[in-house]
Amino acid sequence: MQIEGTFDVKLTPQPAVEGQPWGRQTISKTFHGPLDGTSKGEMLAVMTAVKGSAGYVALEQVSATLEGRKGSFFLQHSGLMNKGTPTLNVSVVPDSATGELAGLQGTMTIDVTGGQHRYTFNYQLPSR
Repeated sequence: MQIEGTFDVKLTPQPAVEGQPWGRQTISKTFHGPLDGTSKGEMLAVMTAVKGSAGYVALEQVSATLEGRKGSFFLQHSGLMNKGTPTLNVSVVPDSATGELAGLQGTMTIDVTGGQHRYTFNYQLPSR
C-alpha cells in the first residue's frame, strides 16, 4: 500500500552538552490524511565545515490510526547532505508496532516544498 498526506512539525532545540559537536532537538508532529495521529521523538544533527554537508539521525514514536487500525510504531531516520545533495531513509523499526498495527512494515519519504511538509508512506500490514 502507498498513501500520501501532510504533517505539521515542531522542532525544539535542547541545551548543548559541553564537548559534544552535535546538536539535539525534540520532535513533535501531527500527521494528517490516511495516517492520522501524532509523534514524539529526538534528533541528533551535525554540520561540517564544508558548506552544504551535514547529517542527522532520529527516532520517533508514532501513535496513529492507519486503515482504521489504531496503534503505535517507531520510525528511524538517517539523513545526509553531501555538498547540498540530500539523501534520507526513514523506516519503520522492525517489530516495533503495537495494537492493531502489530506487524507493520514500511518506509516513508518526506518532501518539504513551500514550507508544506508531505509524506509518502509505503507499507504492509498483516491481514486482520
